[in-house]
Amino acid sequence: MAKFAKPAKQAASVMKRLQGSRIKSVGTVRNYESRLKLITAYLQEQRLGSLRDMTPASALDYLRDRAAVVGQKTLDMERQALQSMMQHVTYQLSADQTLEVVKSTAAKSIRGKPGQPTLGRRLAEESRLYTRDQVALIVARQSPHNSLATEIAHAAGLRAHELLTLRRIHHQAADERPAHALKFVGIRDETIGYTVYGKGGLTREVRIPIPLARRLEAIRLAEPIKVTDRGVHYQQHYALGGGQPWSKSFGAASKASLGWSKGAHGLRHCYAQERLSTVQRFLILEEAKRVVSQELGHFRPEITETYLR
Repeated sequence: MAKFAKPAKQAASVMKRLQGSRIKSVGTVRNYESRLKLITAYLQEQRLGSLRDMTPASALDYLRDRAAVVGQKTLDMERQALQSMMQHVTYQLSADQTLEVVKSTAAKSIRGKPGQPTLGRRLAEESRLYTRDQVALIVARQSPHNSLATEIAHAAGLRAHELLTLRRIHHQAADERPAHALKFVGIRDETIGYTVYGKGGLTREVRIPIPLARRLEAIRLAEPIKVTDRGVHYQQHYALGGGQPWSKSFGAASKASLGWSKGAHGLRHCYAQERLSTVQRFLILEEAKRVVSQELGHFRPEITETYLR
């Protein structure tokens, strides 16, 4: 029987071909590599050959098996990793071909008592929204660099790692992407433009209210510093909280002040709902959702639904 390299080595070999030339986001590289490593281990366990031997047909067989045990997000990540490998490394797919989307059939809830909603449904329906008063109580419990980060994340709808990448827009321009003419309507004149390095390697524009921007500029570093968050390296230009340490600070402050925490990502839910309320004064609902999705860095209006619970 043929001997194959260890899963980690096979996955790293594929990603070496993809990183930089095809995939610029370090986070995406890390996620794809971990998925390909797992897939390779599965292939070896089932004696199905090496990772690069996979065909579109065998990939679909694998994904259909996995659909019974993992959620949709994990399943999509594995499909995308395999698809990228087949398009650009093994050439089992042409550049415009894709793998069929397989739907997860894994159980999504834990059954409760008769007549009660399942745990999964309760969690899905539970809002992650914080009120402004609740955010103020959390801010009061945090150290200055983390409290300012919380105020900025709330005001601009930022992810935890994006706080580490803030730059004035004239120092770091946003990537060219289709944008609605009314993006940032109602707040542009009261805010200052910054950019952040977001999900999927997108550099996008965000708007920070002028009073917060002044406080941020007061802690600008003389020279940028290198920081690492969840294995990804960033250059930070402000002495501001961000990344996992800030997320932990937010959770601890939320529990201390409110008795519970919905996570720092809940601030993006606040931003989405507050902005949708404003934008709807200028546009119909569906167009307003498109604007808010672009401000959040998603560019798909249906994504906004997630933030409106």
